[in-house]
Amino acid sequence: MSRTVEVVADRDRPGAATVRVDGTEQSYVDLDDPTRLEFDYVRRMADVVDTSWPAGEQVRSLHVGGAGMTLARYVAATRPRSRQLVLEPDAALTELVRRELPLPERSGIRVRPQDGRTGVASLRDEAYDLVVVDAFDGARVPADLVTREWYADVARVAGSGGIVLLNLADRAPFGFVRNALRAIETSLPHLLVSAEPATLKGRRHGNVLVVASRSPVDPGPLSRRAASSPFPYRVLDTAQVRDRLAGGEAFTDERTEPSPAPPGGATFFS
Repeated sequence: MSRTVEVVADRDRPGAATVRVDGTEQSYVDLDDPTRLEFDYVRRMADVVDTSWPAGEQVRSLHVGGAGMTLARYVAATRPRSRQLVLEPDAALTELVRRELPLPERSGIRVRPQDGRTGVASLRDEAYDLVVVDAFDGARVPADLVTREWYADVARVAGSGGIVLLNLADRAPFGFVRNALRAIETSLPHLLVSAEPATLKGRRHGNVLVVASRSPVDPGPLSRRAASSPFPYRVLDTAQVRDRLAGGEAFTDERTEPSPAPPGGATFFS
């Protein structure tokens, strides 16, 4: 099925544009300043990167889902010479982005026209320090990217000390997120969750970010960054995740579903 893909220039900021797929705003890219992150949840993802490794340190990064490659560009700008791979199955989308929003020279970013399951399966164990799963089909997280089997393969690639950063979407009572979390923790038992207060309180559909690892993750640095953010957000540690978001049944390849569609249709995602 064909999709409508657009790169819409920002009238107020030369060199910046939004990537839209079927009306859903997938990415915002500022060519002149890759550290300018327009979507608040992308800023939260960058906070995870910034607080997980010392400033400027190279990070081997795998991105499942590309679109405008906003976070990959951020890593390239703040951590030069980092080795990065983007898995984006939509070759036409990648071609348009490369043409309208070209990657910087020597960015260290490679793009493969592969879906997440196929691309990750081909990678060696412990190949990356950071694995970012930020893939959407329109405005929904695909069903095959939330299963126990998928997360086991992601954990294999991230290794014992790696960080897996997941962008999910849901609304209270968080049935989708609860099931996804149970699938995640079968291979990545140490979890943090971040979200806007309005999302956690059930007032709106929103992005729920998950930081997952085989090793313990200190919530302190990210919590402090969240409190000082221009748009403050909440961080739940592993104990709080299990207390507040318990009760799910792990998605499997035999029993899974995509994330619920946001009310009103198109919204902000990757």
